[in-house]
Formats: sequence, structure tokens, C-alpha cells
Amino acid sequence: MTTALIIIDTQDSFFHAPYWETSHFESFKQNMSDLVNYFQANNLPIVKVLHVDDVDKNSPFYLSNGFVKPMDFLPSKYDRVVHKTVHNAFTDTGLLRWLTRNGIRKLVISGIRTEQCCETTTRVASDLGFAVEFVLDATLTFAMTSPFTSKVHSVEDIQAHTALVLNKRFATITSVQDYGISE
Repeated sequence: MTTALIIIDTQDSFFHAPYWETSHFESFKQNMSDLVNYFQANNLPIVKVLHVDDVDKNSPFYLSNGFVKPMDFLPSKYDRVVHKTVHNAFTDTGLLRWLTRNGIRKLVISGIRTEQCCETTTRVASDLGFAVEFVLDATLTFAMTSPFTSKVHSVEDIQAHTALVLNKRFATITSVQDYGISE
């Protein structure tokens, strides 16, 4: 079974988002780099997904603002690059057709934000019949405040919830160490 790494929304736009914070960024960056190196060393395809806001001209995700580009630590070349305007990487991107034409049946999901575009892409991929591995420590998110209770949910809380709801239903939850990458 051919496997592809899907790197979701790991783009400079986030550096300009009002909720950006760096407390988990360095470990994410290291884990993502290790995962990319693994896929490159094993000659496996890597897909870069970039989120584009096509409505709000003031958004850091608006294409002409210049921030919709991969973060510097990522490779400069990919087997496929797609732009998305919704939370999943399949709607109106041509990604499904490309994966199918290339015989790819397993997706390894990584990127930003854990509970948003990474989780949504995972659910859609599973529904489309792909085997999915969700590399939890190669995803990044930010603390969020509940609109109902005002409780602040930590990054760890959010990632634990994502792992809980995806595991063995939509994906297998993995870590970079599961790919033979040591810390």
C-alpha cells in the first residue's frame, strides 16, 4: 500500500494569527522535521496543504497578503501542493483524484491545527476509504476557551480529545517514534 504524508496548513499565516503562541512550537517543529526526513529518506510522497481565506482581505490566510507559504523549516519541494478554503483537504482541491491516480491508499496526517483541519481531513479521508495514521505529536494547536463554561482547554486537553475521538474510528493515533524515529 502506498503511503503519503499530508502536511496540513503548516504555513506562515499562523505567525500572524491573533491566537499564535510558541509554547509547543519547537517540539512540533522537531517532530514535523523528523517525519518529513523519514518520508524523504524512504522516497514516499509528501503533500503540502495550504489554507487560503478567499473572503477576508485582512486575514493572514488571504493569498495576496504573502503569508500563505510553508514555514521555513519545511522542504521547498513537494509531490503535490493544494490550496483549500474549507477545513478539509479534499473539497475542491483535486487531492482525491491525485491520490487515487498515484495508488495512494494510506495517509499520514500532520500539521496545524490538531482539532480543526487535521482532524477534519482525517474524518473525510476515512470516509473516503483511506487508511489513516494521525501523528499526534506532529500536529500543533493552541489553547481554547469554552464559550459555555469559560474554561480554558490546554493544548494537551485538545490533543487528548482529538486522540480519543479519532482512534480506531477514523484513524490510528501514532507518534513520530512509531516511524522508527528516536528522540
